[in-house]
Amino acid sequence: MVQIEIFRQESGKITGFAAAGHADQAPHGYDIVCAGVSALTQAALLGLQEHLHRAIDYEQASGKLTVQLQGSPDELTEAVLQTMLLGLQGIAQYSPEHIRIQDRRR
Repeated sequence: MVQIEIFRQESGKITGFAAAGHADQAPHGYDIVCAGVSALTQAALLGLQEHLHRAIDYEQASGKLTVQLQGSPDELTEAVLQTMLLGLQGIAQYSPEHIRIQDRRR
């Protein structure tokens, strides 16, 4: 199962996320749920780094990605991260047995 944690401030703005695991629906490299999660989370990471030029901390390994804003979230980071979350929620509706999304207030 793919586990997604969305990190939020008390105000509700997203400050980061962690994604870990595999959906195990198909052979490694052919799983549409994992591919979708990877595409959305990688796009969010690239959007924060390359488009918005935000300082972030991140860790990446096989089946894992954790991203944390160094500064406070703003409207632009929120747009990128909320868009990612909308895509992940769409995948969860399509395949709820293979992905779990949890909010965590920090």
